[in-house]
Amino acid sequence: MHTGLHGRGALFDTDPPGLASRLVGLRPYQLRSTPYEHPGEPPFVVFAGGRGLGKSAVLRELRDAYRGHTPVALIDGEDRQFAAPPSERPAEAWSPVGQALTTIAEQLAEPVTGAGRIGFPRLAAGLLTVAAGGWSNRDVPRIRQEAERILLLNENGSWLSGFAGRWVSKVISRLVASMSGTGPVVEPIIEATLEAFAEGVAPAHRRLRKAATWYRDYPNAGGSPKLALILLSRHFRAGGDSLRHAERHLVRALLADLDDAYSGVIQRSHRPGRPVVLIDNVQEPAGLRLLEPVLRDRADGIADQVVFCATLRGYAHPALRNAGRRTLPEAARESGWEPGTSPSSRALLVSLPPLTPDDTLHIVDTVAQVPSPAPGAADVPPHLPHATHRLTGGSPLGITLLAGSARQNLPQGADSLGRLLTAEVVLHEARDGRPTYQELLAHLVPGGRLDELTVLAAAHDRDSACVLAEAQLPEDFGASGVLDLEERLTAEGWPTACGQFVGDPFLRALLLLRLHHGDPDHARWRAVHRTLADHYQDPGEAAARDTTRYRLHHELALGKADSAVAHLRDTFSRTDTRAWLSSLLFIASAPYFHPHDPDGRDFDGHDPRASVALGHTDAAQQPPDSVDAVPHLRVRRLLHAVWLLTDPLVLPDPKVTERLRFELEQLSNLRPAGSALLWRASRDWPAEALAGRPLRVPGDDGETGTVNRRSTQPRAPKECLPPS
Repeated sequence: MHTGLHGRGALFDTDPPGLASRLVGLRPYQLRSTPYEHPGEPPFVVFAGGRGLGKSAVLRELRDAYRGHTPVALIDGEDRQFAAPPSERPAEAWSPVGQALTTIAEQLAEPVTGAGRIGFPRLAAGLLTVAAGGWSNRDVPRIRQEAERILLLNENGSWLSGFAGRWVSKVISRLVASMSGTGPVVEPIIEATLEAFAEGVAPAHRRLRKAATWYRDYPNAGGSPKLALILLSRHFRAGGDSLRHAERHLVRALLADLDDAYSGVIQRSHRPGRPVVLIDNVQEPAGLRLLEPVLRDRADGIADQVVFCATLRGYAHPALRNAGRRTLPEAARESGWEPGTSPSSRALLVSLPPLTPDDTLHIVDTVAQVPSPAPGAADVPPHLPHATHRLTGGSPLGITLLAGSARQNLPQGADSLGRLLTAEVVLHEARDGRPTYQELLAHLVPGGRLDELTVLAAAHDRDSACVLAEAQLPEDFGASGVLDLEERLTAEGWPTACGQFVGDPFLRALLLLRLHHGDPDHARWRAVHRTLADHYQDPGEAAARDTTRYRLHHELALGKADSAVAHLRDTFSRTDTRAWLSSLLFIASAPYFHPHDPDGRDFDGHDPRASVALGHTDAAQQPPDSVDAVPHLRVRRLLHAVWLLTDPLVLPDPKVTERLRFELEQLSNLRPAGSALLWRASRDWPAEALAGRPLRVPGDDGETGTVNRRSTQPRAPKECLPPS
């Protein structure tokens, strides 16, 4: 595999051939053919996943792998050129699809090895007609500019410079002669177009005449190319379903032109493989209104041989309701896709998995290492790759940016993930750097509401999020704003987690880091956690059992550990051991951010949790009256050890992991009924912490009692009860 991507071999492998080779018929970066898996009709492949999983990187790699070997085009549905028409172009004569088709055709037209340019006469004729709907006799410079760009789509040699100039001059002359006012000039343009197509015997003229004739089958045209093009322009300008109808024929025109380029024995011999169209963010109008016509035509028996690959933010879309579903590893050797009768069944939805710990290790080693380091320069800490994987959950974006920050900031002493996140990273020489966590959030939470989501990241469910919204956010946000953000997280594919409003641990950690650094005195941080601690302050017996751990979680985030120590000490002997360990993990998952100065630097760089966990502060402790000091101090040390080792922003401390093992062993001697579970935890937890894996209650595969788990499944619209 020649790609620089990690964890995507199922797509790019060459021996045995991966999914790309089997669809395109060419091995990536090679002109070597490979058998088609779907020779009759390829699936419309849609790579699905949340933000940061590297979907865009996959499409860019596919473009690079096939560029120059077979026609390939890449567009991004979120590109600004598809958001609105140029200021001088009337909105009724423009659509995201028309713009996308022009951009795609321009890229597909480029010559490849062994074959010349591809002409798009059908598409050019249709786009000229559409553009004419926005022309008037006062727009001569714009008419010339737009017409010349469209006519370039039919270029396959040196004919254009003469023909296009003569054609545009003819159109302009006819406009001036036939129009006395302003307004649409569709019919004169079409007549001038057809007359220009009819003139001459050059191959370009013949292709254009054939292209115009192709439209005579347009509904209600009665076999007249002129009437067909007039109807096409009229439907385009009408908007709504009529616009969709016209766009479908323009998409069909593009595919028919591509089919012509591959028809015949000679053409096929010069063009191995299939053309490739790549659509990033297919959920946007420019992408969705390309996807749907292709799927509908294929379901109606209008075949094409184009390999479409797109990316979808999230894991589901109404237009893909009946699509086949696979994970990328499942499609490594055979997709198993078979089309059904519905249009959406013509698509194959492929979920991209997070990267593995090994992938993270390779990326960090490759990116973070400084070439030819100066004597005394800092090496990559041995636990950094594992800790990076634990924090990011395998997010390619997160791993790459953290590795880049390590490359730039390790020499300056940024030796923890927290410091690498708050240190500035420079991604482009022409742009100033900014803190790594801000760079990540700009990619993961674009488009507004970042301030609100930052506050709500501390919440555990919809109810507590509404409490925070009422106390800490503007009045006009309220419950509706909470529901809107909840819906947005679902739509963008973020996972759920019982006990957390923001289910993804990586996103939540970044948001909480932003919350802490939002003001120099950390007033918002304290206010948010105080609000939630008060919310879970319930004296009722049944309610207290469910909410105590939540209250203690937030008190710990405020730096107050005494109540948590007392609760865990007093419940140790009278609570089921599994439930006790689960409570310990949940309480100790409280975020920890000690005070920083206004520039984000630690006051003294000292994290007291290690000292507490190792017993260095025991002598200064005075347990409450009538409390045995031995179990009290042991629980205190254990809580701080788990708090430190499960902190996603801190590298594991081997001394603390060894102390964790010892404390759990000693506790197992005090609980004969639960000794086996405590003993097992004493072995599992230190190993998991050093390896950068989440800590789990032994034998528990569920979410309860799990710290820093990243789900690869879509966020489900369900309510989660507090862990009991």
